[in-house]
Order: sequence, then structure tokens, then C-alpha cells
Amino acid sequence: MHSALKEQLLGLKDLNQQMAKEATNLTKALKGDSKTQGNWGELVLERVLEKSGLEKDREYFVQQNFQREDGSRVMPDVVLYLPDNKKMIIDSKVSLTDYERMVNADDDERELFLKAHVNSIKKHVDQLSEKNYQDLYDIESPDFVLMFIPIEPAFAVAVNEDNALYNKAFEKNIVIVTPSTLLATLRTIDSMWNNEKHQQNAIEIAKQAGALYDKFEGLVLDLTSVGKKIDAAKSDYSSAMNKLVEGKGNLIGRVEKLKKMGAKAKKSLPDNILKRAENSEN
Repeated sequence: MHSALKEQLLGLKDLNQQMAKEATNLTKALKGDSKTQGNWGELVLERVLEKSGLEKDREYFVQQNFQREDGSRVMPDVVLYLPDNKKMIIDSKVSLTDYERMVNADDDERELFLKAHVNSIKKHVDQLSEKNYQDLYDIESPDFVLMFIPIEPAFAVAVNEDNALYNKAFEKNIVIVTPSTLLATLRTIDSMWNNEKHQQNAIEIAKQAGALYDKFEGLVLDLTSVGKKIDAAKSDYSSAMNKLVEGKGNLIGRVEKLKKMGAKAKKSLPDNILKRAENSEN
């Protein structure tokens, strides 16, 4: 029992150290510049994608370049590929500087930073809406853009402060997601792909079965033709044998008489053939 308890305490210690390390990294990321925050958000996003079951560079692509009709280029963080050649974009560049300030602020300043945090999210929604990803002509127009917030409480406090925040973003075809809701969405997409693969397999099986049936029909026709040719050959064989052994003066009898008359031959005809020819003559 002491050994088991010691093992559990060591495991708890390692977990606490890992959580402390991640918390430190999170604090550094939130207090860093926008570039650092963006990199950290993309890292969290990639971890969620890895757990989704989707395969990179097949069901989703990271940092792809796309060209607009006016010649300008954009590079979404992630492009999700859906069945029926549809696509969906994920953006992870959400600033959480004001959220970090709110968490560490005194009570009298917390409300100020909370409003700034909500306004920051609204601003990013507007910026995403202005990017007009639907104008990208070398991909199918995405129905929605997923705006990824890597910290669940950061979204929760924002929605609690402004209940219309999510709906207003949705009206602009932008869906705000967190790690948990994004993972649920990605798992749904993974199920869609699995269903698509099963459907494609069923279509391929039906196609192969049809081709196999056609091949089998051809084989039956060929075997039927071979059977007819065998029957014809048997008929010709019987006719030829009848000429050899049937009736008076048949060829077998005549040849055998030549031998009896002194024709020099080293071999003899089979007894059953000779008997058949003799019986036919009698």
C-alpha cells in the first residue's frame, strides 16, 4: 500500500509539474506580442487537429496559399476538405492580450479589460468577414469560417458579457469555436469522411461485381462454344471410326487381310478394333 501510494504521489507530482510548465508557457504566450500569441494558438489548433482523426495533407491543409480575382494572395491557417469537394477555413489568430490583463487585473480594472477583450473578439470577427474568403476562385467557396479561440474561459467570459456575440458572428458566416467544440466538429467531419469512404467502397464493389459478372458471362459463352466443338469432334470421330470398322469390306478388315496374305508388318492393330471389324463383317 505504501509503495502504491508513493507511486500515485510521484505521478501527481509529475502532473503538477507538467501543468505548471504549460501554465508558464501559456502566460508567456499571452504576455508576448501578437506573433507569439498567434504561434501558440496555431500549436493548440494543430494538437486538436491531430486528435480529430483527420489526416494532414489529405483532409486538412495548413498554411495554403490562395489567389483572389484581383491577384492578391491570402494564406488561411487551416483549410478543411469536406466530402463533395466542399471546404471550410479555420483561423486561429485571435488576440488574447486583454483577456490576460483581465485575469491578472484588480477588481476595479477587470471590467475595463473585459470590455476590451470582447471588443477585440468583435474586431477580429469583422476582420475575418472583410477577408471575403468566398472570393477565392481556386477553391470552392466556404460556407463558414471557424474562428478558433484556444482558451475555453476566454470565450466563455466574452459570451457572458455579450450574449449576442456568437449570433452576430454567425450572421457573418463565422462560427466561434474553442478546443472542445472544434474537436466535436472535426470528429463529425471525420465521420462524414468515413461515410464517404464506405459509400465509395460500395460503389467500387458494385462496379467490380458488374465487371466480374460480365467476365463470367463471357467465360460461360466460351465454355459452351468449346463444348459444341467437342461434340462436333466426337461426331466426326464416330463417323471416321464407322468407316474404319463398320460394314462388309471395311478398311480394318481389308488391311488385316493384306497382312494375312503376306504383307510384312512389325506391328498389329488393337484386338478390340479387329474384333469389332470381324463382327461387323459377319
